[in-house]
Amino acid sequence: MTTQHPTVGILVGGGPAPGINSVISAATIRSILGGADVLGIIDGFKWLMEGGTGQIRPLSIEEVSRIHFRGGSYLGTARANPTKSSEQLDNVLSSLTRLGITRLVTIGGDDTAFSAMKLEERAGGRLQVVHVPKTIDNDLDLPYGVPTFGFQTARHIGVEIVKNLMVDARTTARWYLVVTMGRKAGHLALGIGKAAGATVTVIPEEFRERPVKLKRVVDLLIGAMIKRFGQGRTDGVAVVAEGLIEILDPHELGGLEHVEHDEHGHLRMTEVDIGDVLRRELRRELRTLGLSTTVVSKNVGYELRCADPIPYDIEYTRDLGYCAAQYLLDGGTAAMVSIQNGRFIPIPFKQMVDPSTGRTRVRMVEIESQSYHIARQYMIRLNEDDLRSQDAVGRYATLANLPIDAFRDRFKAAL
Repeated sequence: MTTQHPTVGILVGGGPAPGINSVISAATIRSILGGADVLGIIDGFKWLMEGGTGQIRPLSIEEVSRIHFRGGSYLGTARANPTKSSEQLDNVLSSLTRLGITRLVTIGGDDTAFSAMKLEERAGGRLQVVHVPKTIDNDLDLPYGVPTFGFQTARHIGVEIVKNLMVDARTTARWYLVVTMGRKAGHLALGIGKAAGATVTVIPEEFRERPVKLKRVVDLLIGAMIKRFGQGRTDGVAVVAEGLIEILDPHELGGLEHVEHDEHGHLRMTEVDIGDVLRRELRRELRTLGLSTTVVSKNVGYELRCADPIPYDIEYTRDLGYCAAQYLLDGGTAAMVSIQNGRFIPIPFKQMVDPSTGRTRVRMVEIESQSYHIARQYMIRLNEDDLRSQDAVGRYATLANLPIDAFRDRFKAAL
């Protein structure tokens, strides 16, 4: 007489991030050693939503034992959103039932977490679900100081890129505008800018009043350039978070009605080239002030997502994958995996929901934190002390070909 093993399904949603394969590997190995079979689900919820059961891959220990070194996703990924309708959620549940899957590991960001939560609610106890927090944006609602996996590798690769651009900028006496991924939050931009020692980093969280006028951001950057000129340097690198797109006055960007949205309703940031917008405005304003410097924009994001994970993310994701599988083996459900102070702490799905939106919370950069304060201290950007100092403001006003009072009035608004 044979005993039927329980079956664990594993799927990946959202954009790629370094460490996905390590989660798949660890969760598969622990599940099999715990007496379960494992099915890898191809392309996230995409085919399940259509009622399909053919896009699966049985996983074995031998098959996954060395995939943790590699970037990308062994199971692919998709931004398919099953929460758009109850019919699609039911299709997912029906497909999982026909596959014999009673335990599900989802790997993804806040959108995939939301889908996992709604699926578990819809299942009414028929399906155990656990979510593993993945995104280079670092914006899932984890405790302060606990990163989402993939962030550390993305920052590491991003720092190498910015470091090279800093050398190029000094060699060729130019400025680079480096626009990083991150959607609403500025974690990746700040992490890269601070670690690389970029001249200045601009993130959406620092602007309290919304919407933000494009001129304010442009003047902030020009102020940093002028201060740099005052130090005898005509080069620099400014790291800018793509999330600025969502807080800038849309009318100044030509309106955003034409911009495509993804399956979860988010603006496709790549449809708006914020780097080029800023570059053109900077060049125009610099010419108006009689200043001359070359400004080049560079987008950094896609080249980070499928990088091979650094050892930090390999170790971290092996822990996360193991804990996700163990949580299901122990009968757990409806929670996101976290490692806090070296211990596994499940975060219930219900705690992740923002009551004002009904969506999963997004973790933003805490601009009141000491970490952010330190980052600001090492940036070169105009501040109130510069504008109060008669000597400093006089030098900067002369460089900008403006009277002192006009310089103060213009750049005080950009602080």
